[in-house]
Amino acid sequence: MRRKKKTNSRKKVILTTIPILIVWIFAFYLYTTYQNIEITPSNYETTKTQSTIKEQTVEEAKEDSKVVADIIEETTKKVVGISKLKNAGNSILSKSTESELGLGTGIIVTGDGYILSNEHVTGAKHSKCYITLENGTNYDGTVVWSDTDLDLSITKINAKNLEYVTLGDSSKIRVGETVYAIGNPIGFEFRRTVTSGIISAKNRSIKIEEENKSSYMTDLIQTDATINPGNSGGPLIYPNGEVLGINTVKISSAEGIGFAVPINIIKPIIESFQNTGEFEEASIGIYAYDKEVIPYLSSTTNYNIKFEKGIYVAQITKNGPAEKTDLKEKDIITSIDNVTLNTMNDLRQYIYTKKPNDEVTLQVTRGKITKEIKITLGKK
Repeated sequence: MRRKKKTNSRKKVILTTIPILIVWIFAFYLYTTYQNIEITPSNYETTKTQSTIKEQTVEEAKEDSKVVADIIEETTKKVVGISKLKNAGNSILSKSTESELGLGTGIIVTGDGYILSNEHVTGAKHSKCYITLENGTNYDGTVVWSDTDLDLSITKINAKNLEYVTLGDSSKIRVGETVYAIGNPIGFEFRRTVTSGIISAKNRSIKIEEENKSSYMTDLIQTDATINPGNSGGPLIYPNGEVLGINTVKISSAEGIGFAVPINIIKPIIESFQNTGEFEEASIGIYAYDKEVIPYLSSTTNYNIKFEKGIYVAQITKNGPAEKTDLKEKDIITSIDNVTLNTMNDLRQYIYTKKPNDEVTLQVTRGKITKEIKITLGKK
């Protein structure tokens, strides 16, 4: 009996020892095998990570500068001098002032002689002015369209096959972008002067006081590119030569604060003159302000109103198109034909694409009420 127990005990020891021995032998095999594996460069490849931003060399920077200079040189050929007097003088030593001579700047916008400038440079519609091209050729000009609120005008000269500027998209401008202003500061002696700067701000509203009257210019581009008397009507351009605005005014009490009218506002009018030789201006028959102007009004009047979007109807023109509808003063127009309105230029730009007798639909907010109002446009 005892012998049988000893036999069983030996079997248990053997059965326990064998698996342990097998595991130890296998582990020793793996260790010796991996120790003999030789790792060579061909087994793998390493790559250092690096920035994808390319550093510009001095030579490349000079080349970029040369390209910009070439573009600006081409653009200046499409910039003209404008005077209200046929003999405006050509020296800064002239006793006549810039305003008396009407010295200013314009740009050629079509090959058949349409010139874009400021109204305060050329005069109002039907006025006569005198245009000097880059090659020195002089033309008599007639103002065929102007707008006092925008301070823009279009003048026609009898010329063909002119080189004209490329109009950019002012709705896509960004603060900080590089821009150049071109104009005739002081007088023709310094014609086609180029200054550089950046877009300092957009959608600016400013108050203009002239002859005891106040007016407001809205949705302006602010720039620190130097704008001097005589620069008025000249282009504000990108480095690629595209025109994004028309220089119009500067703050006289500060340096580096000038303003330009966004080019998009005038595009439909230029296109109409280019395609048909005329432009019939439609009218909605209201005086309105966007929210950027309300603070100016609130300080001197009872326009104590706040709104986030749209334009505020301050007055409805007597016997105008809007008077025949349900539109009322103090209404907020938020859209026209489903086009969102945030500035007066949004409204102007859309109306410029229409003709008298076209019908438009306004989305209007009156207190807590929202309604649609249809208006048949009149002729301005």
